[in-house]
Amino acid sequence: MNVKRWVALVVAVAVVGVSLIFNLFATIVSADFDQAFDGAGMEESFGEDVMEQGTDGRIVVIELEGVIQDMGEESPLMAAGYNHQQILDMLDNAMQDQTVDGIVLEVDSPGGGLIESEEIHDKVVEAQEEYDKTVYASMGGMAASGGYYVSAPADYISAHPSTLTGSIGVVLSGGLGGLNFSELLEDLGIEDNTVTTGPYKDILSGTREMEEDEEEMLQEMADEMLDEFVDVIVEGREMPEDEVRDLADGRIYTGNQALDNGLVDGLGSLDDTVETMQENLGLEDSQVVRYQADLAGFGSLFGGAIEQFSGNSNELSELVTALQQESSPRLMYLYEQ
Repeated sequence: MNVKRWVALVVAVAVVGVSLIFNLFATIVSADFDQAFDGAGMEESFGEDVMEQGTDGRIVVIELEGVIQDMGEESPLMAAGYNHQQILDMLDNAMQDQTVDGIVLEVDSPGGGLIESEEIHDKVVEAQEEYDKTVYASMGGMAASGGYYVSAPADYISAHPSTLTGSIGVVLSGGLGGLNFSELLEDLGIEDNTVTTGPYKDILSGTREMEEDEEEMLQEMADEMLDEFVDVIVEGREMPEDEVRDLADGRIYTGNQALDNGLVDGLGSLDDTVETMQENLGLEDSQVVRYQADLAGFGSLFGGAIEQFSGNSNELSELVTALQQESSPRLMYLYEQ
């Protein structure tokens, strides 16, 4: 056996081994912990952390951090990462609370699923149009793709000078990140015996080359979702469509660049954004609170242990997200590094 075949064999074994480990971990993560631990406290709730005392109105800060993807509410791992349903609940609570004058969405995200991004976007618009709430977006280290999508309808958007934002576009890939390993399988003498009921049933399969008509079909789908993204920015930022399309080639922008091209309104920190809202609404003495997950119970203990073990809850959350993604083609408003 020559060197190339040995290398190919080692790579194949490594891929299979890693895949088995990941699948096992994903199965454990997605297990029904309520049954496994006899109904230990897993109910999601949140409370308020007072950031600034005041008597003239209230401003609520809602943190949106991590990949925007609905992972469900069953796993205690949600205590250590992004919880989509909880973000929606927080927005509902803030918009329906008559004592709340303004909402600041603190965004630090590379984006995520189309549907999840649309749901948050629609909640922001609902808060503005149906409940007459002022909504600002404060960008952290990253607010790219879906992270910008959810920020676009805000009445005011701020970013740090070094924030990475933009990445206006759509990613569509299948299992294993859209990789095609058909040549590797051929080198190893492995055949794919998949049976389908139509020529497009296994579209984006990693075991065969993509046909030209398939690529055109998928490109049309991605372009359709890009049109929706562009419309969201045109409406939210009140920018001409041709200007938005010039910016929507997938590239990322720094906060400084985003200010120059009209994607954000100002530069500053979260505190600066809150202060700007207070000044613009005439609420210099307002109370400022942050909605925070109520970490009481087993879920928080488990999530906290995981966070200590991993050293970085965001990385763990993103790993779990990747493990639980479907292997079928999935459209994403996501900045892929």
